[in-house]
Amino acid sequence: MTLSALIIDITLWGSVAILGFMAWQRGRVVLVSSVREGSMDFINIVPRIALGVIGSGYIAAVIPPEVITGWLGPDSGWFGVLTAVIAGAATPGGPVVGFSIGAVALKVGGGPPQVIAYVVAWALFAFQRMILWEIPFMPARFVWFRAAVSVPFPFLAAAIAMVIGKP
Repeated sequence: MTLSALIIDITLWGSVAILGFMAWQRGRVVLVSSVREGSMDFINIVPRIALGVIGSGYIAAVIPPEVITGWLGPDSGWFGVLTAVIAGAATPGGPVVGFSIGAVALKVGGGPPQVIAYVVAWALFAFQRMILWEIPFMPARFVWFRAAVSVPFPFLAAAIAMVIGKP
């Protein structure tokens, strides 16, 4: 286990312990309720994660590695970053899908800057999420303005990854 993984594990489990202590201080009802709700959230998310991991395996099997390395490979440069941004915006699904596809792309030869641009673009611009979730709850004009203002971020993230090398 690397030092960074150990630090992440300690941080995550430490935050769970702190929140559990805070719930315990507020009383038995709060503690039982929060454990019940947390358990239900866990039970609801595990199948999604499993499907995302299995689905990303199918994606890796279906898409030839030559396509990934050609379009999103480390030698694709800024064209690959632009392709990744468009692909990220067009990818439907939640984090399990977006991050799994990014992990698969890295595994089969995608360049780190291009995959970072894909994931950032997916997080900011997933068209399906904007149309189905954001626009119904916020004014469409605000959603499109937010998306337009966010356009530089995937490119900036890719540029930073290119400057510092392999993340």
